[in-house]
Amino acid sequence: MLYKKKWPLIIFVIPGLLFMLIFLYLPFVENIKNSFYNMTAIIEMPGTKWKFIGLENYRNLFTDPTVRVAIWNSFKMMILTVVFEVGIAFVLAVLVSNIKKFQQVFRTVYFFPVVISATAIGLLFKLFYNYNGGMLNQILEFFGKEPVNWLGPDTAFAMICVPTIWSYIGFYFVIMLTGLSDISDDIYEAASIDGCSKFKQVFHITLPMLKPVFATCVTLAVTGALKVFDLPWVMVPNGAPQGSTHFLGTYMYQQTFGLGNYDYGSTLSLLIVVMGVLVSWIVGFFTKERD
Repeated sequence: MLYKKKWPLIIFVIPGLLFMLIFLYLPFVENIKNSFYNMTAIIEMPGTKWKFIGLENYRNLFTDPTVRVAIWNSFKMMILTVVFEVGIAFVLAVLVSNIKKFQQVFRTVYFFPVVISATAIGLLFKLFYNYNGGMLNQILEFFGKEPVNWLGPDTAFAMICVPTIWSYIGFYFVIMLTGLSDISDDIYEAASIDGCSKFKQVFHITLPMLKPVFATCVTLAVTGALKVFDLPWVMVPNGAPQGSTHFLGTYMYQQTFGLGNYDYGSTLSLLIVVMGVLVSWIVGFFTKERD
């Protein structure tokens, strides 16, 4: 009843719809088309026609060992982001929600890494991990230990995960804290009167009532893990060492802009989209409300 005439609403919706159509959906459709063609010829010899190769790029996905490494690393990152990003964010949100004074200070402090450029964070941690003169190796040498190649084959993946997870904890912390503020204090007071301790209140009140918020955070975490790119690329370009630290996003970028395989890069980008949709559906299935 607020808007009796609907045409002004449509007029204001159309610009946003056109923007999405031009810069998101049309390129996505074009990407699908590119995956069925060999685009190398037109890059090497401008003016030549694209060669239709059908499903060859998709067959290469199943035989490419780096794709398997990238998928496995992306799945490991999904698990780590759910356990540590969302888990630590929840613990911090519960602790901060019980602080009445300076709560805004804690919000700002924990959210601050989110607003820092991922490139800056990657360069900062790369300095920490440097073999010669890096902060971690300086500490080891101070205690008489041998320096460690932190970005070597055995430790590179873990060293990439640390800043990636740390930089987004504040994002989920703010979402959790907002969800906690929607839970009435009367419920906690009634539980306290009945003899329920603070620890039990977390499991019997906070967690059940935060289920929709948890579902949102987990969905964002797992889909975000599939799109991880900037931090790993800054710290270990080209998936070094030996491609063992490649994620789907970094491998797609290397193939597309590093090696000029635009058609194979389009195939990889479509794989990321399909996996993102499937993972989102699976997470939604397990987290949806049931009678």
